[in-house]
Amino acid sequence: MIESDVFRALADPTRRAVYQRLAGAEMSVSDLRDNMPVSQPAISQHLGVLRAAGLVTERREGRFAYSRAAPQGLSPLPSWIDR
Repeated sequence: MIESDVFRALADPTRRAVYQRLAGAEMSVSDLRDNMPVSQPAISQHLGVLRAAGLVTERREGRFAYSRAAPQGLSPLPSWIDR
């Protein structure tokens, strides 16, 4: 179920913090890691979960990947709330 993927992705406080930061601007993994108490590989794993849930998109530019929030990924939630 799509809603459960979104809830599962946002259940983790670090992923919520990553999503909130990406809602303000497109960022690289290095940018996201600044001011967060987790490693760069951990940020990459969190981004993978958010991407799989449809909450984050990625743009590649050469060797670099930039992520941004995909607000449309939250669209299943209103119908879940209505139920």
